[in-house]
Amino acid sequence: MQPIRFEPGVELSDERFGSGTPLLCCHGGMAPPAFWDPIVPHFDGYEVVVPERPGFGTCLDDAETTPPEAVLEREAEYVRELVDEIRAATGRDPALFGHSYGALTALEAATDARVAAVAAYEPAVLPEAYRAEADLSERMAALVEAGERREAVKRYVEQVLHPDGIDDLDAWLDEWPVWPDCVALAEEVVRMNRAVEQYRLPTRLDVDAPAVVLAGTDGPDFLRESARNVHDALPASRFVEFDALGHGGPGDDPERVAAAVDSFIRDRVAHP
Repeated sequence: MQPIRFEPGVELSDERFGSGTPLLCCHGGMAPPAFWDPIVPHFDGYEVVVPERPGFGTCLDDAETTPPEAVLEREAEYVRELVDEIRAATGRDPALFGHSYGALTALEAATDARVAAVAAYEPAVLPEAYRAEADLSERMAALVEAGERREAVKRYVEQVLHPDGIDDLDAWLDEWPVWPDCVALAEEVVRMNRAVEQYRLPTRLDVDAPAVVLAGTDGPDFLRESARNVHDALPASRFVEFDALGHGGPGDDPERVAAAVDSFIRDRVAHP
């Protein structure tokens, strides 16, 4: 597949693995496309497409060009272009699989794109009561402004990946594959968090494709609640909860998560 020229002078590429039913995977947060490396081998019978994400690995613009309220649409439009490119190359509608902010992006893209199915693991949607008090973007922005970029990103990791606390965050970060490279994305993470804080889940998500919403019992309570809220807002959805998994479920137990996504898609999409 040729790189897509998403904006003048900017090309975004993707990696493709295997063959079969096309499955487009959208990573979230600060995770790079390599987030999907553990799970890709468990999707036998699929052509897995793992794209770069606008702003993460390819910073296309600044906050003045694309303010927080436009970030989600920018990324959803890129996914729609990829869907069209995949259909043209394979003759088939792809399924979408997104994690966290990537799950929200996949759902938004599916409101205006023809896809076979959507799988969303803990989409980054804040419950209304929580969203009203959410201030992570402001706390991060203040730290970035003060030159404390590492501390800003650590606050994000702490709140999203370790909501119940952690004894030694620095030791955990030393073992985290994307640390400290992800510190370079501090401003983009602030903008993404502002987009999440501004997003309001509609009563009904206009997604025609069948969808499965996935969550873990050990993740942040607000994301488990939001996953159920998203499930309720979808016209045709299944809800799957994984015992003892947290927000990083697709990477922590790829075999179990892939099996659930595969089972859902196989029920609805004819494999070659």
